[in-house]
Amino acid sequence: MTFKLLALDLDETLLDANSQISGENRAAIRRAVANGVLVTLATGRMFRSALPYARQLEIDLPLITYHGALIRTVSGKDLFYRPVALAQAKEIVEAALAQDLHINVFVHDQVYVAEENEYTRFYRKLTKVPVNVVPDLYSTLTEPPVKLSIIGRSKQLKKIQKELRQAYGDKLQIVISLPHYLEITDKEATKGKALEFLAKMHRIPRQQVAAIGDSYNDISMLKYAGIGVAVDNAYAEVKAAADIITESNVNHGVAAFINQYLEKEDSRG
Repeated sequence: MTFKLLALDLDETLLDANSQISGENRAAIRRAVANGVLVTLATGRMFRSALPYARQLEIDLPLITYHGALIRTVSGKDLFYRPVALAQAKEIVEAALAQDLHINVFVHDQVYVAEENEYTRFYRKLTKVPVNVVPDLYSTLTEPPVKLSIIGRSKQLKKIQKELRQAYGDKLQIVISLPHYLEITDKEATKGKALEFLAKMHRIPRQQVAAIGDSYNDISMLKYAGIGVAVDNAYAEVKAAADIITESNVNHGVAAFINQYLEKEDSRG
């Protein structure tokens, strides 16, 4: 099987424990590009946080960001944008704050929070983007956000995830990405649908699409892709949805998959 489009999740997949792209992964991706493969990033991160990695890799394919809610070219042109309805977003913000949960609100590639705390410090360190602290987060929200992230301990997140799915399950995607992040986007904003959009844009059949990921928000794109790949550190449910299990993110799993595939292709002549 030949794949012509490759989508890569960032955190815990392409990136190592220090949120860096290893030399092995970088070299393998450039090798794939040299062999005619189109490479994109498919991440829950903000566009401004994903863009530096795209520049490191020297790829110019549109980036899938905010779990598929925004597809934007490297030059800044929006190809797809699907925010959360404002009324629903305000209700979720109100519910999270009432339960004393931290919530990030993303509008126009900016992140807004109600207070400075351990979660904002971690987020800044992880993403290298500023965080806007506002005195009244509920009132500040006057435009539909592209994403909401509730951050907290696993037990808290599972409780509010259940509540939100009961209330908005037919309208919103409500999935865990990183262990302490509950991510909320529009129902149509998934990595799988975004990858399908790009594949059709480039007239690449589904069978020639590959995707690599580790978390629950990656399952939709692994199922869409002709070759769904899970890194070895992925959740069990993600591995079950994949066709192939590669090495872990700290063992250069992206490179292991690409190199193994390219070697097979080379051996076919």
